[in-house]
Amino acid sequence: MSLKERKIAEKKEEIIRMAIHVLSEKGYHGTTMEEIATNLLMTKGTVYYYFKDKQELLYQSQIMLLNRSLQQIQEIKQQQIPVEEKLKKSIIAHIEYILEERSGFELMLKPEQKFSSEQLAVIFKLRDTYGEFFDQMITEGIEANVFHAADVKVVRNIILGAMNWVTQWYAEDGQKSRNELAEDIAVYLQRILIKTGGE
Repeated sequence: MSLKERKIAEKKEEIIRMAIHVLSEKGYHGTTMEEIATNLLMTKGTVYYYFKDKQELLYQSQIMLLNRSLQQIQEIKQQQIPVEEKLKKSIIAHIEYILEERSGFELMLKPEQKFSSEQLAVIFKLRDTYGEFFDQMITEGIEANVFHAADVKVVRNIILGAMNWVTQWYAEDGQKSRNELAEDIAVYLQRILIKTGGE
């Protein structure tokens, strides 16, 4: 990537991050490109230089978040550690990331109401790819006799559903930090799969 391309990518990310903040505060329909530009101390024309409209901006925000999630789990999967440790690390990383980027992930709810069929196909493909990493870890654990035999997709969906729902109830001023909470949830969710002595 050239210096110019890197600067453009950085500027687009800056706009996306501000847009997520404004959109989460005022809602998708209650936000204008002008408000996003004002918060960035930019002209509306500058924002339109990088994104053709608000919908495109929202779409790119989702792609950015999903790609970062994929990069994170790929890095964990490549580590030379036991599969149960990979799964634990993946759960912790997922929870910490969705809480860090809470506003952006909450905008992913009901994507069919916001995106075109072509955009939805890309988003769902990225989500499926992400889910497949969990499928692979669960399968690996079953084959290694570390995890109970299970319907892989059902267990994966239980784990992903539990992790994603954290954004709906976690309070930043609660008794536990994000990391402490993520560690606890990882332990509880792994109990669905991990065999104990004598099993």
